[in-house]
Amino acid sequence: MMSLWPVVRSAFRALNRNKMRSVLTMLGIIIGVSAVIAMVSVGQGATAMVQDQIKSIGTNIMFIWPGSITQGGVRLGAGAKETLTADDSDAIVRECPAVAAASPVVFSSGQFVASNQNWYTRIQGTNEAFPTIRDWPVQEGAFFSAADVHAAARVVVLGATVATNLLPGVDPVGQIIRVRDLPFKVVGVLVAKGQSMVGQDQDDIAIMPYTTVEKKMLGDRIRHINQIMVSAASAQLAGVAQNQIESLLRQRHNLQGRAPDDFMVRNMTDVADAASQTNFIMTLLLGSIAAVSLLVGGIGIMNIMLVSVTERTREIGICMAVGARPRSIREQFLTESVVLCLVGGLIGVLLGGGLAIVISHLLRWPTLVSPLSAVISFAFAALVGIFFGYYPAHKAASLDPIEALRYE
Repeated sequence: MMSLWPVVRSAFRALNRNKMRSVLTMLGIIIGVSAVIAMVSVGQGATAMVQDQIKSIGTNIMFIWPGSITQGGVRLGAGAKETLTADDSDAIVRECPAVAAASPVVFSSGQFVASNQNWYTRIQGTNEAFPTIRDWPVQEGAFFSAADVHAAARVVVLGATVATNLLPGVDPVGQIIRVRDLPFKVVGVLVAKGQSMVGQDQDDIAIMPYTTVEKKMLGDRIRHINQIMVSAASAQLAGVAQNQIESLLRQRHNLQGRAPDDFMVRNMTDVADAASQTNFIMTLLLGSIAAVSLLVGGIGIMNIMLVSVTERTREIGICMAVGARPRSIREQFLTESVVLCLVGGLIGVLLGGGLAIVISHLLRWPTLVSPLSAVISFAFAALVGIFFGYYPAHKAASLDPIEALRYE
């Protein structure tokens, strides 16, 4: 450190002789580093947003839909064929070791009435495992129990949007509301989750026991369910759980040989991985485009350092004449180049972080400034200084002392 400091101090003195030129030279590095930081933060912010939205759907969640049917040569898509039952859901929990919980799901909708207020919303029938599968806890009150599901009890858990609009200024828990002229007791209110990935208000929903929805909302007209929600024991076991579920359902539905599945399993872990991979590629692309300006800044530094060698040729000759070794001359010019890049890199990191904050506030776009990206950008700036500063430094060290002294 003692031998390095004089070299660094001498480099600062040399750069201070031409302040404006030094600042303009650093500008390329400043712009390059700040652009890299800002672009990478935009990409990482988008990745974090997608991951949060997928995470809000549930914990290691999978959705099982009924299969498709073909009528008159027209395939009607997933869900058109009634193939799933509540017994399938029970069997999945009982016979698939990689599954933590499962719930039958039936859908309906209705006008909710409370006193002089009313609100139309979606109704989702599930079992008592819903909060675990969807990772959606109750903020007030409690979720309904397995006994409520078994008895098809008239109980309901409201989403935050429904509770706010239907029972403003009132504690919803314990209130009696009416749905299709039937009284229901509010036993809980879910924690607010906000919008889904497609912009739908997740809190505009009411959760009831699926048996209640079948018997009270749908008139007990159905023997099949609309969907099964499944939570794997862990993210690592999601693929294993999917294979176990597919094998079990094929067995239960008597599907032999190459007969196509009459159901569809959508693994949200795969969706999350695909989204993360897409955002990683986008982040890499944005960072690569921004890194081009760093290379341009490096070329500018090499150009200025070559000019500096030419201007200081006589000074170099004098140094060599009084005993300075070529290695010392090389280190001196290389240090000046690195100092330019490090100072520019530090300013660029600060400017890039500020630019990311401005983008977030003005454009309402999520950004995430990663300390790792700042460190990498700063280190890359130092490497740029070494790479593009070596040739001018080597040229200065290779000068003939006699020719350098004669230089005018």
